Formats: sequence, C-alpha cells, structure tokens
Amino acid sequence: MKPAFSVIFLTTLIGAAQGLLIALTLGQIYSGGQSGGFFALGGAVALALLCLGLVASVFHLANPQRGWRAATRWRTSWLSREVILIPVVAGLAFLYAVIHAFGWAPVVVRLGNGAAIDLPLVLGLLATLASLALFVCTGMIYACVRFIRQWASGWTVVNYLLMGLASGFTLAAAYAQLGGNALAGFMGGTALWLTLLALAARAFQLWLNATGKPLSTMKSAIGIHHSQIRQVTQGFMGSSFNTIEFAAPGGAETTKGLSVFFLATAFVVPAALLLAGQPVLAFLCQYVGLLAERWVFFAAGTHVQSLYYQAKG
Repeated sequence: MKPAFSVIFLTTLIGAAQGLLIALTLGQIYSGGQSGGFFALGGAVALALLCLGLVASVFHLANPQRGWRAATRWRTSWLSREVILIPVVAGLAFLYAVIHAFGWAPVVVRLGNGAAIDLPLVLGLLATLASLALFVCTGMIYACVRFIRQWASGWTVVNYLLMGLASGFTLAAAYAQLGGNALAGFMGGTALWLTLLALAARAFQLWLNATGKPLSTMKSAIGIHHSQIRQVTQGFMGSSFNTIEFAAPGGAETTKGLSVFFLATAFVVPAALLLAGQPVLAFLCQYVGLLAERWVFFAAGTHVQSLYYQAKG
C-alpha cells in the first residue's frame, strides 16, 4: 500500500500525546498526588501534539469541509470512534493542564461522608482511560481490514498501544530531565521497559507477516489450479490508480531495509540512550524511527487486488 504521510504524522503524534498523558497521570500517582506546573506544562505539550495530529489528518481528506461526517458512523466504524475520541482526549488534556496551571487544591470536592475527590487526579485517570480507548480504536481501524493480512491481527492493536506508550514515556522522561523534576528516573525506567516490550512485539509481528501464508494466490484468484501461472500484461499501458495506491514505493527491498532501520532507531538505540541517561536524544531518535515504522506498516500491507497488477504490458 502507498503510505500517506499525513496519516503517518497523525498516528505518531497523537500516540506520543496519549502516552505522555498516561505517563503524567502515573507520575502523579507515583509521587503521591503531586500537583503543579510540571503537570500543567506536560498536559499542554500533550494537547499541542494532539492538535498537530488533527492538523495533519486534514491533508489526507479529499473534501476537508466534509470531514465532520467521519464521526457519524460511530456505531459500526472504528474510524468514527477515533474521530470522536481525539477531541475528547484533547479536551481532557486541556482541563488537566488548566487545573494544574492555576494551582487549584488537589482536594476540591468533599462528599457527605467526609471523603474527598482529587479532581486533578480524576481528570488524569479519565484522560488515561480515553487515551487507552483511542489506542484501541486507532489500531482496530487497520486490524479490522481482513483482506490485508499484514494488518488483520490483534498484534496491530498491541503494537499501536506499546509504541505510543513507549514514545510518550520517553518524552515524559526527557521533559522531566529538562525540568529537573524528580520523576525523571521513574519516567526513564518505565520508558526503557516499554521500549523493549514494543521491540519484542513489533519484531514478532514482522516475523508473523514474513512467514504467514497469503490469503489469496493467483490460483485462487482466477480459479485455475495450474502448477504455473504467470502474468505477462496488466491489460493496459503505463501506471494507474491501482498500481500507484496499492503498491509499496521502492518495492519489497525498500520495505525490508526500512524495517531494519526502524527496529534500530525506534527501539534499540533509544533503549541504549535511556540506559545512558539521555532521554532527550532517545525521544528524538525514537520518533524518527517510529515515522519509519509507520511507513513500513502501511507499505508492507499487500492488497489482494495487487495480484492482477504485477506486470506492465
């Protein structure tokens, strides 16, 4: 499949934002309900990444003015659910940042029995739940496409989740180190484990895709069980929509080369940098690697219709 760069930036940016929101919430719990400017600015960074992702999403719409219609099929469409959840997560990130920025007391609501509600933490937990739901929706957009074998797997959802969490926690570790916050060690250690988990899961999915059987072959496509079937012409001259949009740019060799590249730059090198106490460099390297990973994810998807367009006449 031909990768759309707008979708690549959309999924990597909002993934890092979701991971950052979850990291901030867990950091708040780890620190015993700490509040203040660190969490306010972190929430603002997550909000900015979500907004950048939304801007990127506009560029792959044929008619952006009709983009709102994407939310109307929420009962059956994972894409519609994603479209609804992105502004929900952004709204929660905004409220989370505002409450911490104004320094409102963590305990702002008291119940009749004397118990209290920590509103900033509640907002963080709500943002965490919404972010996790958004990870599932984004992954399921592709996992539910059954005729593209490389996507139609539960591992697609798992990898979207783990890679988003890894990049979010790595960003949180970089942010904490730059701000001299005591949570830098917690964020960095968690980011390291998440990066290693993401490496194992993504490498396993690559292996599954490389060793799995095609859903369709030339024999099953045309119903002729001859031992040798070879296409000699596409039936027309030159390129077409089918040969451009459903083919990986650069061919299989480019996809294989970039697979090695992203495994190194998105996981191996960032893990080493996190161990060395360099989360800023780790995040920059990891994000470049995740851009390459997402390109490979889309490019490696083989549509069954490509069986009919293997050669030019």
